[in-house]
Amino acid sequence: MNTPSSGVPDQVFGPVGPVPAPSIGTVSPLVALVVGLVLGGAVAVTVVLGTRRDFGGPRPDPQVRALPEAAMARRLVDQMDPAVVLVDVDDAVLLANPAARALGIVRGTRLLVPELLDVAHAVRSGTPRRTEVRLPGSLVGAGPRMMSVHGVRLDSGTAPPPGPVGLVLQDITEARRTEAVRRDFVANVGHELKTPVGALALLAEAIEGAADDPEAVQRFAARIAHEADRLAHLVRELIDLSRLQGGEPLPELVPVAVDGVLAEAVDRTRTAARAKNLDIAVGGQPGLVVRGVESQLATAVTNLLANAVAYSSGESRIAVAARARSGFAEITVTDSGIGIPRQDRQRVFERFYRVDQSRASSTGGTGLGLAIVKHVASNHGGAVTVWSEEGVGSTFTLRIPLVADAPAPDAPSSGDAVAADPGKGTA
Repeated sequence: MNTPSSGVPDQVFGPVGPVPAPSIGTVSPLVALVVGLVLGGAVAVTVVLGTRRDFGGPRPDPQVRALPEAAMARRLVDQMDPAVVLVDVDDAVLLANPAARALGIVRGTRLLVPELLDVAHAVRSGTPRRTEVRLPGSLVGAGPRMMSVHGVRLDSGTAPPPGPVGLVLQDITEARRTEAVRRDFVANVGHELKTPVGALALLAEAIEGAADDPEAVQRFAARIAHEADRLAHLVRELIDLSRLQGGEPLPELVPVAVDGVLAEAVDRTRTAARAKNLDIAVGGQPGLVVRGVESQLATAVTNLLANAVAYSSGESRIAVAARARSGFAEITVTDSGIGIPRQDRQRVFERFYRVDQSRASSTGGTGLGLAIVKHVASNHGGAVTVWSEEGVGSTFTLRIPLVADAPAPDAPSSGDAVAADPGKGTA
């Protein structure tokens, strides 16, 4: 008689005979090993995740994180170069970064520029607006500044109530000045080129009409040669000025003897000086050596001498001299010509600028010579200044750094001079 089965066989038949079956309370070593590995892996994963949470810290609450973000945004606004002003509905200033306060447009909670308030009112009642506002020099503490203003309404919704307005101001004074200089440059170049080209055309017609008059043809041909030289000189100076303003890299600066530069410049202008019965005297401290480009330095001194010759008359003398002072070689060119009015002294280094436009044809200059001198001085780490008195004459001083073993500097001398602005009159 068979007894009911309990679901566990009494024995298992293996390949070699019956094998006793394991009891319920017994676990084979292989199964125990697998279970241990699984449990150990689960514990390890739990520990790693817990460690990451510990290092990363608890997840920040959005409300707690909002305060640092607002502080960082305010710090960013304070560090911005453009001036930023937030104006409330009652025109009170809610926020102004340091750039805005440095412009002097904000005092306490008041916006001091009526034009900016007009922009804020227009933006509050309409759409975002961009415009330009001129800040007076008395307000900003320097010359007048031209500002680009972008106004934005900061509320939201399709038909929101009036809210605060943000004004962002960017200084565009230099950009507008550069645009004006470029416009003047194009206009002046066109005028200067038109004059000799028109003269050449008229002279060509005159020669054609005087074909039977050899003397007239010869006279007109000489005039054509003169206008062609003038045109070539203008083009050459335009090319030189373009190179000096950054069109080409500056050649390597090498030691240059100042005596040689002066001799070359005097030799270039001696013929023009003799034609006007002018004597050029050379003096000063010999043996000075500067670091620069000899051809450019010779051109600069030549232009100073040519300018002195052009605006001198009678049997007068032009003096050119050099001396060492405060680590620089100072090359001075002094004339006893007509002088420069005070209001024109700062502008004589601008391109195409002439103190007396009526003398332009008689002097034969292009108006670029002193601009070239200014850029030569700037590229060599120096400067050019002018002292002048109407009816007495002018003295131009070109300062170029000496080499390390140059002679000891002399004691400084007194005097009032106007320096050329390296950034003025450039494109």
